[in-house]
Amino acid sequence: MSRPLLITDCDEVLLNMISHFAEWLEEAHDLSFDLYTDSFQKAIRTRAGESLPEERIWPLLDGFFRTEMERQNIVPGAAEALAAIGAHADIVILTNVGDEHEAGRVEQLGRFEIHHRVLCNRGGKGRPVRELVEQMRPSAVVFVDDLPVHHESVANHAPEVWRLHMIGEPRLAEVVPPAPHAHARIDDWSEAARWIEARFAEGPASREAEQVKEEQQ
Repeated sequence: MSRPLLITDCDEVLLNMISHFAEWLEEAHDLSFDLYTDSFQKAIRTRAGESLPEERIWPLLDGFFRTEMERQNIVPGAAEALAAIGAHADIVILTNVGDEHEAGRVEQLGRFEIHHRVLCNRGGKGRPVRELVEQMRPSAVVFVDDLPVHHESVANHAPEVWRLHMIGEPRLAEVVPPAPHAHARIDDWSEAARWIEARFAEGPASREAEQVKEEQQ
């Protein structure tokens, strides 16, 4: 019988990133980052209070991942939860960084005893999730991510996948509402692990589950 599959994001799900990115922006670029905003682009500002244009933001992110990944620390409970889940399920870490950062990401996760397949991606995560489902044919799938846009993408491409919205940075979690296309929002790994195990036992997400989610909103 096929094993269940957990597909999880990395930054702000397994590893804290935003707080360290904010520190680095101030130290290296004299920029501020508002951790209490739900808009990434509006969060980065110059000392004069001006927002940065989008074309300046992505090179900053690339620079952080190229030189500063050692700053990132583990989200509490993440390593323990993955160890327990990985005893009977497959795990893929689907992370939106370029392929050039794959080796660094694998090494980074290994420092926290997280040794699972890392799949780099650009853009929406629905298509790579669909491809993983078709390749691995798991008994059930749970997808975990901090960004609502990816839950919408997975809902469109792989509606049978359970979707859990999680934000590991408490200050960001305070201001970001639950993703409308996720089945649940849980920001604590001990509770999330129980939810994931229950969904594995339940099998693929059903149309009835989608209806219940819509009624609860």
